[in-house]
Amino acid sequence: MSRENDSQRGAAKRQAILDGARQVFGRDGYSRASIGAIASEAEVSTRTIYNHFTDKKELFRAVILESAEQVREVQLADLDRHLGKIVDLESDLTALGHAFTTVMPRFGAHFALVRQIQAEIGHVPDDVLRSWQETGPGPVQGDLARRLAELGARGLLEIGDANRAALHFVALVGSEIQGRTYYGALPIDEAERDAIVAAGVKVFLRAYRPR
Repeated sequence: MSRENDSQRGAAKRQAILDGARQVFGRDGYSRASIGAIASEAEVSTRTIYNHFTDKKELFRAVILESAEQVREVQLADLDRHLGKIVDLESDLTALGHAFTTVMPRFGAHFALVRQIQAEIGHVPDDVLRSWQETGPGPVQGDLARRLAELGARGLLEIGDANRAALHFVALVGSEIQGRTYYGALPIDEAERDAIVAAGVKVFLRAYRPR
């Protein structure tokens, strides 16, 4: 029983460190964040952090991967919900665009990390960036491309390069909202969001509907 309790306490400490680090990295960025500040936020000692993580780089990797996994699972579920069974193509794509653009305020701490990565891209280790892309955005982009290719095979869309089509969809429904809200940091009126997404979907369909 004691060993099980120790394991549970260790897991709780590790999660507290990850939660505290997510706040500090999201606020201060990778370069400026210190282990001392993370220890204070997590209410643990610096020694406790080093018992769980070798250094700041390993801790940052763990934080961004855990966070990216959570967002990925939500977005994959959104893809299945809205493109798993097509009822009305334009309506289904619009619903997906809405889900994709509302994920930013839903996961504010994660997108605070994304903003910091964008701001200091030259200081974040390359292998950490690759791991983040392979864990989070990559699988979502891949699943969207696969589903668009399937819609193409059914004759609902005219798809040449499915990966590029997926990039076009995300850009058309989301880039203006990302820019105006700074990845969810600032609010946007829901009616405006809906109008931007709807307009993006219409442009996407003009480009990709069979002629």
